[in-house]
Amino acid sequence: MSETLATALLHALKERGADRIFGIPGDFVLPFFRVIAGSGILPWHTLSHEPSVGYAADAAGRIGSTLGVAVVTYGAGALNMVNAVAQAYAEKSPLVVISGGPGAEEGRLGLSLHHQVKTLNSQFEIFGELTCAQGILNELASAPAEIARILDAALSLSRPVYIEIPRDLVDMPCAPVPGIRLPKPDRDAARACAREIIDRLRAAKSPAVLVGVEARRYGLEGKIAGLCRILCIPVATSFMGRGLFAGTDLPLVGTYLGSAGEASVARAIEGADCLLMLGVIVSDTNFGVSGRNIDMRTSIRALDRTVAFGHHIYPEVSLEALIDALTEIACSIGTAAPRIQTVYATGLQDDDTPLEPSHIAIAINDLLDEYGPIPIAADVGDCLFIGLEISDTEFVAPGYYASMGMGVPAGLAFTAVTGRRPIVLVGDGAFQMTGWELGNCQKYGWAPIVVVLNNQSWEMLRSFQPGQKYHDLDDWHYADIAPALGGRGTRVQTCAELKGALDLAMADNSCFHLIEAMLPRGKTSGSLERFAQALRKISAMENE
Repeated sequence: MSETLATALLHALKERGADRIFGIPGDFVLPFFRVIAGSGILPWHTLSHEPSVGYAADAAGRIGSTLGVAVVTYGAGALNMVNAVAQAYAEKSPLVVISGGPGAEEGRLGLSLHHQVKTLNSQFEIFGELTCAQGILNELASAPAEIARILDAALSLSRPVYIEIPRDLVDMPCAPVPGIRLPKPDRDAARACAREIIDRLRAAKSPAVLVGVEARRYGLEGKIAGLCRILCIPVATSFMGRGLFAGTDLPLVGTYLGSAGEASVARAIEGADCLLMLGVIVSDTNFGVSGRNIDMRTSIRALDRTVAFGHHIYPEVSLEALIDALTEIACSIGTAAPRIQTVYATGLQDDDTPLEPSHIAIAINDLLDEYGPIPIAADVGDCLFIGLEISDTEFVAPGYYASMGMGVPAGLAFTAVTGRRPIVLVGDGAFQMTGWELGNCQKYGWAPIVVVLNNQSWEMLRSFQPGQKYHDLDDWHYADIAPALGGRGTRVQTCAELKGALDLAMADNSCFHLIEAMLPRGKTSGSLERFAQALRKISAMENE
C-alpha cells in the first residue's frame, strides 16, 4: 500500500519509539483518527478531556523513556491542552502534540473558521511558546523532512513538539519520512570535559553526585548507576528524580529536598565541595527551596546538552556522551558503601486509629514488602510529599511545574504502557479535575488502585497560607461514585479499614478500586510540613 501523509507520520512516530496514542476526536482531526484506527500502526486510547490526554501522553513518554503522543482537534481541543503541554516542557518530557487543522484550501476562503481564535496561525504561534519545534504539514513535498526534523528535536532535546496536519491532506500520497538523525555529540569535547571533572572530583574532600530527570528521559539510569559504582561517592536523586534507581545497587543516600528533606541527605549534598549534577533541573522544588545552600561555583552542571562549571562551558555535550566519557576514565574516588538503605516506616496498625496522611505511606510500604515493587503515580499536594515517605519504586509525578490533575491520567498511562497495576495517589482537589477519567478503565481493561486523600481541602495551599475558607472543599463521597464508573469504591477512616481496602484491591484485578481515605483538615505529612516551614522561613527572611 502506498504511503499517505497520515501513515508516513504514524510510521515515523513508531520508528522513533512511540508505542501508543492518547487522544480525543474532533472535526478537524477526524480524518487522521480514521487512519489511526484503520491502519493499526499504533494502538490508541481515547479519554474524556484534553488536559487528561496531555497528562497521559506525557506520562507515557516518561515511563517508557520515549515519545508520548497526544492527538487532538484544532482550537477547542489543542488549546484546551495548553497547560499539560506547558508542564511537559518545564519538566523535559518529549511529548508530541498532533493537531488536526483547517484544510489547505479552507484558509484561502477569507472566512473565519469555527475554533479559530485571532488568525488561523494563532494556535501555531501559541504552541511556539510551549514546544521546542513546530510545523504545519501544508506542503506534501517538504512534509517528510519536516516530520523528521520535528520528531528528532523531541528525541534530542527531550521537550514537547507540535505538528499540525491539515485535514484535507491526510490521505494525500507522501514519501516516507527519513530515518532518525540525531545531532552527533562532540566526543572529543566530552572526553576533555570528563578529564576535568574527574580531576575536580579527585581533588575534593567530600564529592557527591545528584541525579535528575534527564537520566530517565534519555534512558541512562543503567549507565549512570555503573559510573556511580565505580566512583564510590554518595549519590542522591533530585525531587523530580524520585524513583530513579529503584532496586538498583549503588551508594544512594536518598532524595534531596534541602531543608525540607532528610538531614542526612542534605548534609551529603550541601556539604559537597564538588557536586556533580547529572540531568538536574535547577528549580525551587528540586532544591528544597534552599538552593542557596548549594555552592553553584563548585558544582558541575550537565543539562540540556551543556556542561558548565566554574568559568568553563562545554556546549553540545549530551548527557550520554558525558557519562560514556566519564566511565572510560573513572576510578574509585570515595569509600561510599554499595548501598545505603533508607529506612521507611512499615507496620501499619490494624486497629481503629484515625487515619493521618503518613499512614498512607506506611500502608503502601507494607504492600511493597509483601508484593514487591508496585509503580506509583502521584498528583501534586500532600500525595506528592507522601511519596517521599514510600520505599523506592517506580514513580511518576509533576514535581516541578506542579499542575493539579496529572495523577489519575498518569496512572492510566502506567497501565497502558506496562500492563501493570499502579497505585495512584491523588488529593480530592485534583480528583475533581481529572478523576472522572477512571470511567475509561472498563473500556480498556485497566484496573489501577486509586487512593483519594479526602481532607475536604486544598490542604497544601492551606499549609502555605493557613486560616482561609477558600481552601475548603465539599465532601463529594468519591467512593460512592466508583460503581457508576465501572469500579469498586471503599471509604475508609481508620488504619484497619485502609489495610482491609488495600488487601481487597490487591486481590481483585477485575476493575479499578477507589479507596477514599478520609483525613483531618489541617494535618499533613511530615515531608510537606517541613517543606512548608522552609518556604515560610525563606519568605520571612526576604520580607525582613
